[in-house]
Amino acid sequence: MNKLIFRKFSLDIVNFFLISSFSITFIVWIIQAVNFLDLVSDDGHSLNIYFYYISLNLPKIFSKTIVFVFFISIFYVINKYVNSNELIVFWNNGIKKIHFINHILAFSLLFLILQLFLNLFIVPKSQNLGREYIKGSNIDFLPKLISEKKFISVVKNLTIFVEEYEKNGDLNKIYINEKIDNEISKIIISKSGKLIQSENQYFLKLYDGGITNINKNNIYTINFSETDYDLSNFSTKSITDSKIQELDSKILYDCLLKIILNITLEESKMISKIKNKKCQSRPLINISEELYKRFILPFYTLVISLIGASLIIEPKTKYFGKFHKLNIFLTGSFVIILSQISLKFILTSLSITIFIIALPLILVIIFYLTLLFITRFKLNLL
Repeated sequence: MNKLIFRKFSLDIVNFFLISSFSITFIVWIIQAVNFLDLVSDDGHSLNIYFYYISLNLPKIFSKTIVFVFFISIFYVINKYVNSNELIVFWNNGIKKIHFINHILAFSLLFLILQLFLNLFIVPKSQNLGREYIKGSNIDFLPKLISEKKFISVVKNLTIFVEEYEKNGDLNKIYINEKIDNEISKIIISKSGKLIQSENQYFLKLYDGGITNINKNNIYTINFSETDYDLSNFSTKSITDSKIQELDSKILYDCLLKIILNITLEESKMISKIKNKKCQSRPLINISEELYKRFILPFYTLVISLIGASLIIEPKTKYFGKFHKLNIFLTGSFVIILSQISLKFILTSLSITIFIIALPLILVIIFYLTLLFITRFKLNLL
């Protein structure tokens, strides 16, 4: 009987969690999708690439909402049980309050494992896939971005201006400015031209114009009656270098060991060249904060589960009972905020770093012992 009661209680939490998390994730995803529209409007990528890229952000958004939504789920379901007097079923079947709290704590382990799995494997992988897809894509939305009498800069080091852009694809009075490096540039002016696609690559067929090469020492011009200007040599303006949150957790761990332990040259060869490249220009503080987010933050799930479980302990004093639910909600919210703020103090000093890493475990012990003391001795919350 007790198993059936706990099963129904757990299913209620899971159902509310799934509905809430998917709703919040979808809303945040829509907002981010709007912010990423510059992949099309500014960077020249197709809508297929755009939708593929923003879809890979779903695991990241979902993982960031787990702790908060899980707390809301526990708070809502227990509050519902309290208001409808359904908790009496637990006590009438001989279930003690500490057993109820233990069940919630054990149940929260499933969400802890889920968040660790997402943070350590799924989210970095999905983020890296999105970056690799952007890196390997071409500027296949370029034709729709070219408009009359506007400077178009959808790729690095290249600016295109077109006086007239006809419906059949013909271009009139074309200006192209290509920056080769800091000291060398190229300017192309053409009376007419046409944008042509060949094997998923674009090039401009230009007629009656001239190419002016500008460098530090001199300027010279070459006239042409017809020439092809290849656009496949240019890359998108989108950032293609991997961000730290897109790196594999094992790579970040190796980077941290390499920096902190200052391993010898022979030992560093154990880390592949790819990993070495990805570790370059990565500050220790950034690596530490990212690993903290992936490894430590999920353990706050255990803390907020105990805070939510304290709803079953109703104060006998009217003054405290009036604000009991509000206090618990504010306490849970404060702990969630504290978990985000604490990472800013990583590497402040060795003692503070150790304390911040151990803080979730410390809070679990404090809250559990407090609840154990109250329930075993049947104290109120005075």
